[in-house]
Amino acid sequence: MLTLHDCSIAPSTYYAHKQRQASPCARQVRDAELTTLITEVYDANYRVYGARKIWRELHRQGHPVARCTVERLMRELGITGAVRGRKVATTMADPAATRAPDLVERDFVADAPEPHLGR
Repeated sequence: MLTLHDCSIAPSTYYAHKQRQASPCARQVRDAELTTLITEVYDANYRVYGARKIWRELHRQGHPVARCTVERLMRELGITGAVRGRKVATTMADPAATRAPDLVERDFVADAPEPHLGR
């Protein structure tokens, strides 16, 4: 494609690109290793550990890894830790349902802007 636009490509560049496609990059290899470790720690701790606790446990086991990496991989795996204190939503409004009529006939339109109180 680039040669059509008069851009020359060195043969070494072409073959280097071809070789890179054949083998996974270092990040992909490391992610595969960490994915199994994260899953093991997550399952061993009753599937309640979040990213911070998994990250700390990996460090205790001797696997230095960045916390943002653990967060990213957990997102990709679709696993989350237990969340305490969140209220359960018991009522979900049906968007297709008709709303109750406004029996008071409220009108929320202001006649004029609020006057400045002189502060």
